[in-house]
Amino acid sequence: MTPSASSASSAAAARERVPAPHRAAAAQPAPSEAPLLSARFLSRSYGAFQALKGISFDMQPGEIISVLGPSGCGKSTLLQLVAGLLRPDGGELLLNGAVIASSRTMLAPEKRGVNMVFQDYALWPHLSVYENIAYGLKRKRMARADIDRTVGELLALLRLGGLEKRLPPELSGGQQQRVAIARALATRPQLLLLDEPLSNLDMRLRVEMRTEMAELFRKLGTSVFHVTHDPEEAFAMADRLLIMRSGQIDQIGSPEECYNRPASRWVCSLLGGINSLKGEPAVLPDGAAALRLPGGGRPVRGMFPRGAGLPDDPRAELLFRPEDAELTALDEADPSRELPNGLPVTVLNSLFEGKRWRCKIESDCGQRLYLLHEGPLEPGSRRWLTIPEVSAFLYPEAD
Repeated sequence: MTPSASSASSAAAARERVPAPHRAAAAQPAPSEAPLLSARFLSRSYGAFQALKGISFDMQPGEIISVLGPSGCGKSTLLQLVAGLLRPDGGELLLNGAVIASSRTMLAPEKRGVNMVFQDYALWPHLSVYENIAYGLKRKRMARADIDRTVGELLALLRLGGLEKRLPPELSGGQQQRVAIARALATRPQLLLLDEPLSNLDMRLRVEMRTEMAELFRKLGTSVFHVTHDPEEAFAMADRLLIMRSGQIDQIGSPEECYNRPASRWVCSLLGGINSLKGEPAVLPDGAAALRLPGGGRPVRGMFPRGAGLPDDPRAELLFRPEDAELTALDEADPSRELPNGLPVTVLNSLFEGKRWRCKIESDCGQRLYLLHEGPLEPGSRRWLTIPEVSAFLYPEAD
């Protein structure tokens, strides 16, 4: 694969007969369509370390999937398998129903119709913006008039007009990223791969570019397989998240589904559920699930992952996000009087974080938590912590 990504495969070549993707947006795929990309029990090891442990998933045409997870979870290995830079040890990888990679089969990267935007953009530093975008088109021996037209359309689409004669070192980080995207789109790939594309940008530019990229890809109907460790970036771009941990898939679903009903304790923690209350699982008289805290008091209600029931384990954890809970005044005479789902707590300290204050609090049973509040709170003051039932997730403590 060249730095600009691979050439189009025979299936991609057939697409040359349809209008350029930057002229007409493709319709969103119907769920019943045949998958564009499929993994079947895909595995890959590096010596004794198993990076992928038999994962399976399907991706529809026109879909944007964000592969989310920390370093070492297997997401980069998966991306390299799709790109053709690695061979799997077991299982199969299929593109449009045809096997492109297995332990016995390996389609060359340049024949897959898959292009990649690398983390460092991998632009040719001695070539102008125009020449970088036109690189793959020249390799395909496209007519000069067609190259000029295609490059011109992409320059306009990606707001690069007037920069076509500049060299990459003369561009800002955001401009370099847009050139890399334009170059990858120029040959009309079946699938666009993004490898941590925003990691080299500052915070403000990351927010701006992830929004622009999502709008662009949906406008063009581009199929995108996007790898990131940033949940906010994944939420902003993806139709579905593929959340990985230790070489396996913990959850696949829409951003809303993964956020509102995390399938495992680990997914909940990854998506912001950093607060943990530990105790015993319980079923209340009305059938609701709850957690009984050490030392007594009212049980705290919560939700189990979709399809799960009360943990068999005698110990459980209730996880929730700092922004989902609320601190209110506490009546010391009757701490639980007519107050919603929650428990009394003591404020330990408050730290200013710009728009809000992050408060460290402690439950009466000695468990420490973090909340966001509109102002500072006096250390040692007593408050009532309210946790909405739909934002509190119960998992076995050993999960």
